[in-house]
Amino acid sequence: MAAEKILVVDDEQSMTQFLGIVLRKEGYQVTTVNSGRDALDKIRMEPFDVVISDIKMPGMDGIQLLQGIKKHDPNIPVVLMTAYASQQSAIDAVNMGAFQYLLKNAKNDEIRLAVRNALEIRKVKNENQFLKRELKKGHEEKAIIGSSEEMVKVFKMVDKVADSEATIMIQGESGTGKELIAREIHYRSRRNSGPFVSINCGAIPRDLLESNLFGHVKGSFTGAVKDSPGLFQVAEGGTFFLDEVGEMPLATQVKLLRALQEREIIPVGGTQPIKIDCRLVAATNVDLEREVAEGRFRADLFFRLNVIPLRMPALRQRRDDIPLLVDHFLKRHAKGGTMKTVNKDALELLMKYDWPGNVRELENVMERSMILDEGGVINSEDLPDKIRFGHSQKGSLVIDTPTMTLEELEREYILKVLNFTRWQKKRSSELLGINASTLYRKLIGYGLEKPGKGAGGAHDIDDIMSEGDEHAA
Repeated sequence: MAAEKILVVDDEQSMTQFLGIVLRKEGYQVTTVNSGRDALDKIRMEPFDVVISDIKMPGMDGIQLLQGIKKHDPNIPVVLMTAYASQQSAIDAVNMGAFQYLLKNAKNDEIRLAVRNALEIRKVKNENQFLKRELKKGHEEKAIIGSSEEMVKVFKMVDKVADSEATIMIQGESGTGKELIAREIHYRSRRNSGPFVSINCGAIPRDLLESNLFGHVKGSFTGAVKDSPGLFQVAEGGTFFLDEVGEMPLATQVKLLRALQEREIIPVGGTQPIKIDCRLVAATNVDLEREVAEGRFRADLFFRLNVIPLRMPALRQRRDDIPLLVDHFLKRHAKGGTMKTVNKDALELLMKYDWPGNVRELENVMERSMILDEGGVINSEDLPDKIRFGHSQKGSLVIDTPTMTLEELEREYILKVLNFTRWQKKRSSELLGINASTLYRKLIGYGLEKPGKGAGGAHDIDDIMSEGDEHAA
């Protein structure tokens, strides 16, 4: 690892020699100059990790040098030294951005400590900048695609609400990009330097959801071997996205309402409230007003969450965006830099299809078609039958036994889909058009389990705990 580079600036040759000896013994790479002008020239030519400068110098003094350094690179820590102690000059130096103010008769250990602390601050700032660049890059890779009138309305609403602290309710069918919009709101908000934390309320078993949200204390239930913070605490200073909030049990809804009203939570098994500071964005693919009317969702919580409603259009309501999305997915899933295209006939079929799974389904279809296509152009033969013959096949489901009840028919169809996906429950729930928790309950209700798994197989929902990221909207 290369040694950290220190620039020492002083018009007294003896002082630069002394500081050079002290710092080189610590393993630093030290460069010395005798004027502020020379120091700025050096900084413009090569990077330095810390600058140590005298304040009183002819020509450009230490304060002017400090100002010049901050214009060039505000993250370089500058330690100013002087032979003339003055509390006001120290205050002025720090107010102008100096990292520390030292007397020239400071002990060697004080100088070494000041440099070590300055280097640590420099390292932290560099890491923060790197993480922000990576975060921004990752966000840009998950762009929200769309120029249709419906999406323009969504973008305008995001512009209006992003920088507020109001709770937002995003409504829309599964696969429309609700989480992407929630992330966009976060990145445009004043909380964008904080974390974005998400949870799918429908993908977590009901008896574990409360612990995931609010945390738990050691011994509060079997398996709670230590205190564990909830996601509300993890989201401190940032945004907490509650996806499929309509799946939340009534008992947990009561505690969520209290958290929103009091801005505090109590962990499972705990007694002391913990203050929280995060912005809540919720999402649902069900009609929550109907859920309230039928007693499955609390009215008071609904009004707390629905401060600013934002509706995501289904893909069939924004067909003009399909060519843009197709192009986006072709680029995303291109292998080895080889870019495929879609011919006119295939694109027309994609435009006509109703897309019950919305953008997520479109991406799956494009990825599948790119894998199956052996040439460079995707044509209609590369598309699934449901898209090629979807309109003519509606109502053509073959029922071998007309005397089957609706329940028996549902059980057989769920089993057929599970076998088709090789018991990938997350994928099966998407094809069935239901969420993961609904599929889980039906597996238990119908006693369905993977062949060869043995008793209890239907209760294993590890593979449907997460709905996965939506990559484009």
